[in-house]
Order: sequence, then C-alpha cells, then structure tokens
Amino acid sequence: MEHKGTQRIETARLLLRRYTLDDAEAMYKNWASDDAVTKFLTWPTHSSPAVSGRVLKEWLPHYDEADYYHWAIVLKEQGEPIGDIAVVKSITEPINAAHIGYCIGQRWWRQGITSEALKAVMDFLFDEVGVGRVESRHDPNNPNSGAVMRKCGMRFEGTLRQSDWNNQGVCDASYYGLLAKERT
Repeated sequence: MEHKGTQRIETARLLLRRYTLDDAEAMYKNWASDDAVTKFLTWPTHSSPAVSGRVLKEWLPHYDEADYYHWAIVLKEQGEPIGDIAVVKSITEPINAAHIGYCIGQRWWRQGITSEALKAVMDFLFDEVGVGRVESRHDPNNPNSGAVMRKCGMRFEGTLRQSDWNNQGVCDASYYGLLAKERT
C-alpha cells in the first residue's frame, strides 16, 4: 500500500475534496442538522452551525496524516458540500482493508449521488492506494444504504446480530465487501 491521504477526486457530477472551516454552515444546513440523516449514524444531530464548526476543527489537522481519508461530497452545480464520505476505520495492514462510511443530505437521496461518490472513493483506494479490500456496513433497517453498496459492486457478506450501535441503539449490522481481485 502507498498511503496518499485525502486527494481531490472528480466525477461527472461531483467534486470530492478536503473540508475547510468555511464548510460549517453548509454541513449543518445540508445534512448534519437533519434527524432523518443521522438516524442510523453514530454521531448526534448537530444543534447549530457552531457544532459543525467544532467538528471540522477536530478533523482538519488530520489532513496532515498520509493515512487519513475524508472527503466533503460537493455537487458541482451546487458548489457546496451536501454530504460526507470517509474511511471510518483505519486501513489495516497486512490485510490492507478500508472500511467506508458515508451520509448525504435528504434532498439528494435516491439520485445516485452517494453511489457515485462511493464508487469514486473505492476506485481511488484500489487504484491509487493499493488496498486489497473495501468494506462497509449498514443497519438492516436502513436498506437504502445496502443498495448503495450493491450498486458499487460490493457483495453481501452477512449480518451480525446485535453487533453494532447507532442513534437507534444496539442494532444488527449487515456487512458488504469487495476485493481488489473481484473488480470488473
């Protein structure tokens, strides 16, 4: 593996880029303040743009680390972040696996945007960083997240009962993964 850190990634509709402190208002407005977005996540809904700003202040110094991968999802036509995608668990060696988490504002659900972002991040991790496995998981009560994973070529690997937690409490976790050698 060759760690490269959070690099700018561009797709047809999206720009995946590093956050800046100026993103706090958009983060709050577009997804972090929405209980429907955070329902199946592990962090609480933000109560103000100031909370989003504090979170960004915690994240920004990590961009100096070569193994830190965290992007703001920016819809080019909008020009501001509408969601988040990151390697949420450290890439583990010698397995060379990356666990990805994501969320996007409700206004942009079911438009293929999250799948486009996930596919771009997966391609970057496989092609540029050299990971051997990409994985993600979701609460089975949030099947749309699993649909995003399947759309990006991940295979369902099983559900672990009562093995995770989110803002709903203790929950099952459905795991998906894709190996570099399985890519088409």
